[in-house]
Amino acid sequence: MSETPLSRTPLNAVHRAAGARMVDFGGWDMPVQYSGIVDEHNTIRTGVGLFDVSHMGEIEIRGPEALKLVEYVSTNAASRLALGQAHYSGLLYEHGGFVDDILVHKVADDSYFLCVNASNQDKDFEHIKAHNTFDCEVEFASPKYAQIAIQGPKALSVASKLTGANLAAVRYYWFTDGEFAGVPARMARTGYTGEDGFEIYVAPDAAVAVWNSIMDGGAEAGIKPCGLGARNTLRLEAAMSLYGHEIGASISPLEAGLGWIVKLDKGDFIGRDALVKQKEKGLTRALAGFEMRGRGIARDGYEVVLDGATAGWVTSGSPAPTLNKNIGLCYLPINHAKVGEKIGILIRNQTVEAEVVPTPFYKRSK
Repeated sequence: MSETPLSRTPLNAVHRAAGARMVDFGGWDMPVQYSGIVDEHNTIRTGVGLFDVSHMGEIEIRGPEALKLVEYVSTNAASRLALGQAHYSGLLYEHGGFVDDILVHKVADDSYFLCVNASNQDKDFEHIKAHNTFDCEVEFASPKYAQIAIQGPKALSVASKLTGANLAAVRYYWFTDGEFAGVPARMARTGYTGEDGFEIYVAPDAAVAVWNSIMDGGAEAGIKPCGLGARNTLRLEAAMSLYGHEIGASISPLEAGLGWIVKLDKGDFIGRDALVKQKEKGLTRALAGFEMRGRGIARDGYEVVLDGATAGWVTSGSPAPTLNKNIGLCYLPINHAKVGEKIGILIRNQTVEAEVVPTPFYKRSK
């Protein structure tokens, strides 16, 4: 049997030419690092870096009842979005678990642009389409877009050089459409690093020229290309959830600490009844952040031990370069998911001490 070839972003050759270390990431051939994860991580925290996130998926919903469909399939209140505003939301199954976590952008009263996770884009599209009983169309728009993320405290100054749009006026989780590096683009002040920055959506055939323009424009600021390794350590320090780790089909937004993206008062949506019931009954587990107190690094999937028995699992764990500590996120029984709680992490058959701490682990100074 021949293996399915990995999908490639329009920037694949650029990464290879730059000497990136490439890995299979959910069926995509993606750069995990260039100069090294810690170096790239620190570059984003202190300066500016560039990510290729063109593997992410896009879905467009347009028509007179586009809002009704978005409201029905997602947890947050899209009706409260202003033109040019975006928010974080969830697509749920009827039982209240995640199909995916998504970003919803309001392009017009009858047009919404969804950014979804790479490995879930086909499933998300089928899920939304299956529930489209409204007067609107759902388009699988991923082939129309490449996505490049400029992140870090110097992102605004670098990005501003390449557009006539007033990016300083674009607030966090808002976006503007215009020209960027000479091509039509959607410029959203969003990101997955805990830093300021922009996610730029352009046509795939423009991606290489745009990437090179950003690298040239950011040279003075010390811009570096960054891989998925640093993207993961950055988002973990900021305690941002990752599908397949903190969230998934068996986990509800309430358990994941994402109750703030669930608007039970907005009317019916898929999974609402299950969440109402869960709230009434009370949660049995919750996501918690921890710091290692003993020597060792907690890794994704390691068991969490309470009183000598397995009581949960590590969803994400790694060293935190900014904090110089070993940190992680895990699920714990609800009565143990509180700050100050001592827990054990099973590392190579040894229980190593850790402690529940507040999240996010890192918050940038505004």
